[in-house]
Amino acid sequence: MPLPRLGVVIVTMGTRPRELEALLASVEQQDVPAARVVLIGNATPLTDIATDATKVPLEENLGCPGGRNVGLKMLRESGDVDVVVELDDDGLLVAADVFRRIQQLFATDPKLGIIGFRVADENGQTLRRWIPRLRASDPTRRGLVTTFPGGGHAFSVPMLERIGDWAGEFFFGHEESDLAWRALDDGWDILYEPALVLQHPATPAARHAHFYRFTARNRVWLTRRRLPLLLIPVSLGLRILLTMARIRSVSGLKAWWGGFFEGLRTPCGPRRPMSWRTVWRMTRLGRPPLI
Repeated sequence: MPLPRLGVVIVTMGTRPRELEALLASVEQQDVPAARVVLIGNATPLTDIATDATKVPLEENLGCPGGRNVGLKMLRESGDVDVVVELDDDGLLVAADVFRRIQQLFATDPKLGIIGFRVADENGQTLRRWIPRLRASDPTRRGLVTTFPGGGHAFSVPMLERIGDWAGEFFFGHEESDLAWRALDDGWDILYEPALVLQHPATPAARHAHFYRFTARNRVWLTRRRLPLLLIPVSLGLRILLTMARIRSVSGLKAWWGGFFEGLRTPCGPRRPMSWRTVWRMTRLGRPPLI
């Protein structure tokens, strides 16, 4: 098969100028150039950023998934991109052959919809939450999985045309699961490829003030949107038990419960539950959608 043409989307709020400059340089240094690079500014003008990338300043902060959707739309409309690579603005491509490897992987597997990178800090360590499987003892184990790291990944454009883009209303949290579950339900594969490395600071997810609220709300939305009816109460019950065991702070629990009830009472978007075949497929891959 011919090698696919690559496009890149990076979303920034303008708060990490040094990291973004280094990331853009690492994109330019790839031994296979991207056909297009789009830089989305979430409520930031991008005036101080020197780059050949197409700059799209947004007046409103649409969140990471909403901002990425703007970039995806531009790349699809260009007509000259077959695979989209999305990178966090504080990430760094430490090798120059990442794009070439991505091309080869997509060219040899027409069922491949998503590739997840291995995310590692500056010391080469990968946090547990960056590994897209439950048994996370070995971050270098390659294979098919049920989700992907949000910091560094690649999408098939034909897949996106079938399943749609990010759930922009999620704003932050669980948007990867929503997209991954739709891809799996449509028959696409998700490959975790640890040979593709994105260097990323080992910062805690809970550093965001809205972390607990959005995590709880979006998990409920995800469950309501994508799971068969019989699994919804089971999934929410398990989520409550896991959260009570993990969160130790009173303020964190208060925010989480606020988000949980918000997820129950507010519209979650169109309901398109996965098939039982997909539930079984995810279970065989080691991560049933209940967890």
